[in-house]
Amino acid sequence: MELISLPFLLLFIALLAASLNMRPVITSVSPLLSNIQGDLAMSSLQASLLTTLPVLCMGLFAPVAVSISRRFGMERTIFASMVLIGAATAARGVLSSAFGLILTALAAGVGIGIAGPLLSGFIKRYFPGRSAMVSVYSAALVVGASLAAGLSVPLFTWLDGSWQLSLAVWAVLSLAALPAWWRIAARPLQPEAKSVHAKLPLNSKRAWLLTVFFGLMASVFYSLTAWLAPIAMSMGYSRHDAGNLLTLFTLIQIPVSILVPILTARFRRRTLWLVLCSLFELSGLLLLLGSGSPILSAVLLGIGAGGLFPLALMLPLLMTQRAEEASAWSSLSQGGGYILGALGPLAVGRILDASGSFQLALTGLAVVTVLMIAVQLMIGRSSGEGQRNKEQLN
Repeated sequence: MELISLPFLLLFIALLAASLNMRPVITSVSPLLSNIQGDLAMSSLQASLLTTLPVLCMGLFAPVAVSISRRFGMERTIFASMVLIGAATAARGVLSSAFGLILTALAAGVGIGIAGPLLSGFIKRYFPGRSAMVSVYSAALVVGASLAAGLSVPLFTWLDGSWQLSLAVWAVLSLAALPAWWRIAARPLQPEAKSVHAKLPLNSKRAWLLTVFFGLMASVFYSLTAWLAPIAMSMGYSRHDAGNLLTLFTLIQIPVSILVPILTARFRRRTLWLVLCSLFELSGLLLLLGSGSPILSAVLLGIGAGGLFPLALMLPLLMTQRAEEASAWSSLSQGGGYILGALGPLAVGRILDASGSFQLALTGLAVVTVLMIAVQLMIGRSSGEGQRNKEQLN
């Protein structure tokens, strides 16, 4: 059995720490949304910007991540992104205006948007042949999201009703990530490969299909992340129970995000797993739409979301050979995908303001999920276009 060297351990810790930082700035808001809206007199549309802006920035800045990393280095760029995410999160402890809160969402989104696709390239460069690292990455994303969603209300209570400090406390995750990334950024543990100016795969049909799939997936996921707790509260649940429901939704994703990549690597039929996960998500939405059990809905939605996200991260890695290419494909799929995904929470907030009910919004999310299944089947049909057998989707 291969011994784990210090460099490998350091790289593993860095990947884990960075991944934990990618979602708390978003998921910590939802359980406290009613308090924030009440204190700052924000409409549902304005409140949705706290989720929409980070996701939109993740889309807008992902395509330029490769260019930035080419100039400053992948490791240094990720380090700077961790600093930006941490600073924006910490600033929430002292900013008590709607504009200030929205500004922190914008700044954190820039950091997440740059770091996200580069972490895919980081995995490709430093962990070649270790597909399990994708599971580590996706599972850590979910753990970070779960911690923020589940502890926001207890922290709010413990901190004497200060939602500002409850949101700001998650900067500690960024602080914890900086030592490892400082070490890696100061002296990369592996020499840079010969510079390859990988361009965005704008002429690839499959790359665009992956982008549309990522966008539809992100639209549903971030809509649920932003509004699942308020949906539960509209059904008569308390703020605490609604927060627990969001925690259940995110916790379910942890084992699923680890298991699904293993199953797809073992049995190869990735299109089957994509569609199966989407059907779980569709079932959860239809159950909510029919005023069924929110707990069962959260479980079904968590299974679906937990499987879809690691598969979306994995596909660009399987279709490329070099770290630069993996970053380029991830930049396109995450860039366009997150821009499309940002429309989800915004649309839900707008529909809620107009109708006063979540029913129409839930119907729209169900329709989006059906469209996502159609795109997944198109990805499966296009899997034989000039790709090596090991890269096939089926």
